[in-house]
Amino acid sequence: MRKPPGVKLSIIILSHNTEKLLEQCLESLPKRDDYQVIVIDNASTDGSVAMVEEKFPWAKLVKNTTNLGYTKGNNGAQKLAFGEYVLFLNSDTKVYKNTLETMVAFMDSHPDTGVSTCLTELPDGTLYYACHRGFPTPWNSLAYFSGLAKVFPRWKIFAGYTATYLPIDKIHEIDACSGTFLFIRKKILDQIGWFDEDYFAYGEDIEMCFRVKELGYKIMFVPNAKIMHYWGASSGLKSTSKEVAATDPKNQARWNEARYDAMRIFYDKHYRRKYPGFLRTLVLGGISLANYLRRGRD
Repeated sequence: MRKPPGVKLSIIILSHNTEKLLEQCLESLPKRDDYQVIVIDNASTDGSVAMVEEKFPWAKLVKNTTNLGYTKGNNGAQKLAFGEYVLFLNSDTKVYKNTLETMVAFMDSHPDTGVSTCLTELPDGTLYYACHRGFPTPWNSLAYFSGLAKVFPRWKIFAGYTATYLPIDKIHEIDACSGTFLFIRKKILDQIGWFDEDYFAYGEDIEMCFRVKELGYKIMFVPNAKIMHYWGASSGLKSTSKEVAATDPKNQARWNEARYDAMRIFYDKHYRRKYPGFLRTLVLGGISLANYLRRGRD
């Protein structure tokens, strides 16, 4: 495909049965000649495709015939994205005014930053924790699953994963952000090979941030830009989106297992050889217990 001239930002939106939210998301985007919008539809059955074709003909639409999951779905835009920057944006989001312009300006003026993200709020105004977090090291994981991070949210030693000890109202460096709003330099994205498809969904954002940091770039949190996130629309796992998105029990089960699979995959990729074997048993045992206790409660 021939590269269009002057593309500053490529916005990639993956959707599966989120018609109403996808429409809201697309309507919230600024219309600029130097922004490119790519919608990847993962075999929706709710009218999403027809809606995009009718109301947003300026968006590039990719129609998958099966639900490829988050990583493979987003990677489908690899040959279509031509911007200096790429934004991976969830379909269950609303982008506030000037957010994208703020993020572009930040990246332009901070060449040592490889990935950045904005403040992500849930509909009730609370912070979406995954937009601002640390890496799940064995200790961070144990502190999180044991509840110590919740009991001592301001203590760095216990809240290493949730990063609640850091100021939400100030720009600062973090370990990792969420794929809900992941803003990355295209040259770095191409260098690391886009999302790791060992992950179906979940964990791929932490994996990407980890690999970007290995290259020596920073991951930055920019709270003066903001979006709203209807958490869990595509997976159907969260009450924040159950009224505005369609899903089914089989899809819910697949996504629920994927988030715990992601924890195991990440640990084995980055920590298995670094730490004693008994720690892996302890951490993965905690993951399995958490999966058992939380199954069906979301």
